[in-house]
Parts: sequence; C-alpha cells; structure tokens
Amino acid sequence: MCTCRHRHSIFCVLPPYILKSIQKNGSKEQVEAAINTLSVDSTFRSVRLNLTAAVSPAQRERRVLGPAQSKQRTIYTADNVETLPGKAVRTEGAGPSGDVAVDEAYDGLGHTFDFFSEIFDRNSIDDEGMPLNATVHYGPRYSNAFWNGQRMVFGDGDGELFNRFTIALDVIGHELGHGVTEDETGLVYLFQSGALNEHLSDVWGSLIKQWYLRQTSDQADWLIGAGLLADGVKGQALRSMKKPGSAFDDPVLGRDPQPGHMDDYEETYADNGGVHINSGIPNRAFYLAATSVGGYAWEKIGRVWYETIRSKRVKQDTKFKEFANLTVATALRTPGCGPIEQKAIAEAWAEVGVLEKVAPKTTRAVTTRSSRQPARMFEAQRGGRDGDASSSTSNGSGR
Repeated sequence: MCTCRHRHSIFCVLPPYILKSIQKNGSKEQVEAAINTLSVDSTFRSVRLNLTAAVSPAQRERRVLGPAQSKQRTIYTADNVETLPGKAVRTEGAGPSGDVAVDEAYDGLGHTFDFFSEIFDRNSIDDEGMPLNATVHYGPRYSNAFWNGQRMVFGDGDGELFNRFTIALDVIGHELGHGVTEDETGLVYLFQSGALNEHLSDVWGSLIKQWYLRQTSDQADWLIGAGLLADGVKGQALRSMKKPGSAFDDPVLGRDPQPGHMDDYEETYADNGGVHINSGIPNRAFYLAATSVGGYAWEKIGRVWYETIRSKRVKQDTKFKEFANLTVATALRTPGCGPIEQKAIAEAWAEVGVLEKVAPKTTRAVTTRSSRQPARMFEAQRGGRDGDASSSTSNGSGR
C-alpha cells in the first residue's frame, strides 16, 4: 500500500507511451528529445517520492508566502536549462512580457483560477488562496508539461512533433486540475484510481476551455491538447473525450490507444497501470452525460463531478464502478440538479460498461389503466359519435 498516497508522482500531460513510440519510430533528433523528456519526468518523479507525506510541496510554499485573497501569479523562465524555478519575468498585475509562452502561462493560470472561483467558489487550487507559479522554457526541447505539487512546468516542445506546451488552455487547466484532485481526494496514481485522477484533470481542463470560449456541450470539441501537435503530425490532439482512441494516428507518435468501453479496458503495468489509457472510459461517460443534459457542461454534470470529489467519499483506491455510483448518488444532492441529471449520468456509465444497464419496466397492457386508456380513446374516435371514452363497455366492445 502506498503510504504517501498519490503525492509520490508528478503529473505529466504527455503520456509515456507516446514518448516511447517516438523512441522507436522517430528521427535521431526526435529520439534524443524523447529520451531527454522521459529522463526529466523520471527524475522529478523520484524527487517527489522522497518528499515527506506529512506536508505537501504546495503546503510548504503556502507557509512561506501565506494565503492569498486573490490571484497571485508569478511566471518564471528557465531559459531552456533544467533549473527550477528560474528567473521571475512576470508577476501579478504586470503587463504582457512579449514572450508568448510567458504570457500564455500567465493567462492560462488566471483563467483556471477564475473558473474555479466563479463556478465552484473555490479559492485557488487548494481552496486556501495558494499562489500560482509556473516555469516556462524548461530544458532543451523538453516535450511535456507537468504539475509537481508546487508549480507548473512547461517545455517548448521539439518544434517538429510538438508545439510549446503553453499553447493549449485545457493542458494548463488539466495540470492545475491535478492540484485540485490532489487536495480533495486520496486517489493513488495507479491503475483505475490513477485513471480516475487523469480523467478528473481532463474534465477540469475541458470545462475550463469550454467556459472560457462560452461553448455549450454540443459546441465543444471535447479534445484535450488541440493545437499542441505540430504541423504535419497526423492527429488533432492528445485525447478525445467524445471518441477515445481517435485523437491521433501517426507514423511516429503511434495510434491513440484509449478505449471508450470496459470491454476494451487495457490490463497493463505500463503508464502506472494505464492511467492515461483507461481514463478514456470515464472521459466518454462524462461526455455522454454532459451532451445528454445539454447546455453548459460546467453548470450541471461538471458540478456533480466537483461535488463528488468534495464529498470526501472518494477514497484512495476508488475504482470506476465506485466512482460512477458516487456520481449517480451525488446528482440528487447537487444544487440545480435532480432526477434528469441522475438518469443521464447513470445511462452514460452504463453506455461505457461501468454500470449495468437498467431494463425499462414493462407491464401487461390489459391490466393497467394507463395502457388501456389509449385503446379506449382510439375506440371513441373511431366509433363513438360523441368522442366520450365511456361509450365503450368494460370488455372493450362498442355499444
């Protein structure tokens, strides 16, 4: 059992299976960049493993800086070396720096803060005013972005397969969303609980983008990381919540392996037990529920998901079915939601094979009042001059 819960890991947006595919299929330069990225990711994972479980890195920083009452953003640049935090280049309230990555990170942190504040009345990532820090231009050709419990770190990509990792608002929201999930739940970053961790970050990232663009669930693209793949790469994004497994199919990156149904659940020890792979199943369930209800996804289904993690009923080893049942139950306790949302959520989880489909109740037509009534009305319209259903006798014959 992991005694330090999920705090042993860093949370990277780019799955390791993509980087390993690049190692196998890429050019010399692409392979070198992928190897370096995997090495950096592994190093930071080891660093977090050695942190004490009693106090998280986020809490350590808060003790120095104190709680904030509003946004407190600081963006640093590593100037393409592997040093953190780097040099501060834009602080809260300062104007644009002229560096695209710096300004995208600054804006993305702000949009994420505003979303959680305005929609869920949450005061930053930890709900205690945690300052938001980010380092851009990390490392040479570093192709990833991650949350390490203390700050966001963004690479510039290799320029051939990946653009800069600040380019996609949902990626920023996804990574900061790990901080929210980390604060609210004990989800261990392994197997199904880890896939739920990834799923929740995809939900937050997608909702933040939809909220910023003022898109309804039907208008949204439901892609994670659109714009991140460089020109020439055969793909739209890193993941698709609408249609898992369809985000990319490229000779170098490989093919999107995400399943959208439990029938295709992948049993693996790679990727921390398939956390970036099997998250496609709950992702599709969320998409199905949100589009079934319609409107703005953050107002109904998104709120149910948020209230679910706030309920403290999500345990460190919660699996798909347990989480699904929690969302179904939470729907009736969520302000603004009720039986309609509950039904949509239950049906969505059933559609992806996590919950069993509930067969509709059937009754014999000859024994129920509701089923007899249409026949009586039809008989009155067909044979009764006055249209009164009472003109039919109890055995159904005309007078």
